[in-house]
Amino acid sequence: MTGAQKLKLVVNFVNLSTLAGFAVGLIGRARFSRGPRGLFLATGYRLGFPAAGAFTIGNVVLTRRDRAYLDARPLLVAHEERHSWQYFCLIGLPLLPLYVVGAAWSWIRTGCPASRNPFERLAGLADGNYVERPVQPFGRTLQQTFRRR
Repeated sequence: MTGAQKLKLVVNFVNLSTLAGFAVGLIGRARFSRGPRGLFLATGYRLGFPAAGAFTIGNVVLTRRDRAYLDARPLLVAHEERHSWQYFCLIGLPLLPLYVVGAAWSWIRTGCPASRNPFERLAGLADGNYVERPVQPFGRTLQQTFRRR
């Protein structure tokens, strides 16, 4: 672990985001283990939300899958580590409502919560297993959604 990664680990504990990640993992009955670069891996997460294959809160990467799934996907773990840096930069939990705003904006523009979400783009869309979708004319996604009902 580098000095910067150690600093991130400490700051994300102090800003409570890593502790929140442990709390969510406990609620979701995940199994915890140490991961690379100061991360903690919470595998076997049992709650249905969020729908992502993996997600990060502080320095805790949560997934419904097992440890072997993450070990076999170093790019995904690197993507999730970039999210842990976002918690560091935004002083912890304020990232969560900002992420929701980014996801909503992306969904309005593309029909996908990740494609134009600045947090996912900065973490690397491809590394997070996201496909970039084209921007649609403003409001088109909303019109399509309401037509389907």
